[in-house]
Amino acid sequence: MKIVVIGGTGLIGSKLVQRLQSSGHQAFAAAPNTGVNTLTGEGLDAALAGADVVVDVANSPSFADDAVMDFFQRSGNHLLAAERKAGVRHHVALSVVGTERLQQSGYFRAKQAQEQLVRAGGIPFTIVQSTQFFEFVDGIARSAGEGPVLHLSPAWVQPISSDDVAAAVHDAALAPPVNGTVEIAGPERFQLDQLVGRFLRARGDKREVMSDAKAPYFGAVLEPGTLVPAGEARLGAVRFESWLSART
Repeated sequence: MKIVVIGGTGLIGSKLVQRLQSSGHQAFAAAPNTGVNTLTGEGLDAALAGADVVVDVANSPSFADDAVMDFFQRSGNHLLAAERKAGVRHHVALSVVGTERLQQSGYFRAKQAQEQLVRAGGIPFTIVQSTQFFEFVDGIARSAGEGPVLHLSPAWVQPISSDDVAAAVHDAALAPPVNGTVEIAGPERFQLDQLVGRFLRARGDKREVMSDAKAPYFGAVLEPGTLVPAGEARLGAVRFESWLSART
């Protein structure tokens, strides 16, 4: 099959393209640096010609409320229109577990808007909602500030490795569309503040992490189960300590 991966040169996209090619498929990494820009529509028609499946793992370069909403809405509209024109048979979108429960956050409002576009787009689809990537823990720490004490929520998280995300999205792309959502998560649950604390200690970072139930997570206050799967989820194989040991 010909499978076009939007955001195919990024963290998940590059791993996904490699997996698809190893499985014997014609996988194309579509990104601005390969001549495809979903914000403007540039290169989309040529890239999608003859495509069976399109997988969208692109992310907004800005998390500012207006910018991220503009990114997902404009990109989504351009992409789905090009897919209808090309006769694409399956659209796979990578989203985030808990998106519908995090509407205080501008980023998650934009992800919800993206999901709504996919559902109404007229293309058979699968939305893969993932928990936070291990690689995102550093960004969570930075989002909590630069002082000696970081305030973070004790809400539960179930982080997953980017390799496991790529494997799950690979399988979703090759399976029939579910016309709904599937959830993926890591094999272990942690409290967010404790997870970030372990990450910082492993790096020799002396900052203190304080548990604060009212600490915002990208603009949203978390309930205990906001960031973990609501139902049965596909679980990854890589454990956090194994990933952390390999990095440090």
